[in-house]
Amino acid sequence: MKIVPILATVTLLLFLKSPVLAAGQQPSSGLTRDEARQNCSGGFSNETARLADRMPDIPDDKRTDAQKKVAVEFAGARGEERGGAVFGPYVALLRSPEVLLHMQRLGNYLQFKSVLPPKLRQFVMAITARQWTQEYMWSVHCPAALMAGISPDTAKALAEGRRPTRMTEDEEIVYDCMDELHRNQSVSDKTYDSAIAKFGEQGVIDLIALNGYYTALSMVLNATRHPLNKGIAPGLPMFPH
Repeated sequence: MKIVPILATVTLLLFLKSPVLAAGQQPSSGLTRDEARQNCSGGFSNETARLADRMPDIPDDKRTDAQKKVAVEFAGARGEERGGAVFGPYVALLRSPEVLLHMQRLGNYLQFKSVLPPKLRQFVMAITARQWTQEYMWSVHCPAALMAGISPDTAKALAEGRRPTRMTEDEEIVYDCMDELHRNQSVSDKTYDSAIAKFGEQGVIDLIALNGYYTALSMVLNATRHPLNKGIAPGLPMFPH
């Protein structure tokens, strides 16, 4: 990190304690977290988001030895996030400690160390959350995407199920890749060639892996009905089925 005045350094460290701005992800949009959350909250009445949690957190005294061991490792890997507590999709995944362990390791690379820039990583997470109408995932990664540089108009279009307009070139390539994978279960030659030219082979694999990883987490969250954090309103209208 570049040497900056002490006040700026303190401000940056405060931002980095956010669950969605860690391990080098720095805010670049100028939006505060509250402003970003406001842009991502549509105030929709989503009954699914109010259903009872099927796999709530397991109290410490009810955890198996394997669960306790993995929870400690998780806390160490995720640093100060939520005081080191197991949170989000990992609450349900703790039922299968080995699955949580390997998912968390993959997620740490994809979210924090991928060759893709933070803005595009968060964009993929928001696109995937919208695809699965996953409110918890959207409530975390839509604000993070805005703070990383995705425009509020782009987030609004995603929430409404529309193709965003006025995307940057790299955002368009990411969107097209993810849209084709979700809709067609494949990627056209034109879209693939654009992605390779822009991100290289490692970047394209990271892009696909991000999509798959957050699809898996969205499936876990939807199936177990993990609730939104207290005080967060649903941000996504339901797609017709």
